[in-house]
Amino acid sequence: MPDNKLDEELSLKLFIVLNRALDSVKKRVEEDIKCLGLNPTEFAVLELIYSKGDQPIQKIGEKVLIASSSITYVVDKLEKKSLLERKPCPTDRRVTHAVITAAGKELMDKVFPKHTSAIQDIMSGLDTNEKKDMIEKLKKMGLYAQGI
Repeated sequence: MPDNKLDEELSLKLFIVLNRALDSVKKRVEEDIKCLGLNPTEFAVLELIYSKGDQPIQKIGEKVLIASSSITYVVDKLEKKSLLERKPCPTDRRVTHAVITAAGKELMDKVFPKHTSAIQDIMSGLDTNEKKDMIEKLKKMGLYAQGI
């Protein structure tokens, strides 16, 4: 079998294995998040603001990889749960920030360490060096794919 044919087959197999692994990991993470009374999108938005501070609502979608059309709906739901609030930007009237509330911070202070621990458990099939190696290789693959 020529090397090109072998490389094509390995590329297809890698694609399938990568997708199946991602599906399995995402399923376990989503199960953990559902136990918190949030859906994965709500948790992603709340975690972003908890970790990075106030965020312009218009920029949240690109940071948590959800459609911009869904952001208003998610922010509305988190606002109804009193976990986020909207605040106008003091320097630009066109911009509204999503800001975590005291209740949102209290919730995240309580659940984020548990969530981090759950992710640690999910990823414990790899040792520390394997994780570092995977991170490096997946970044390389992703950057290459972006560039072509």
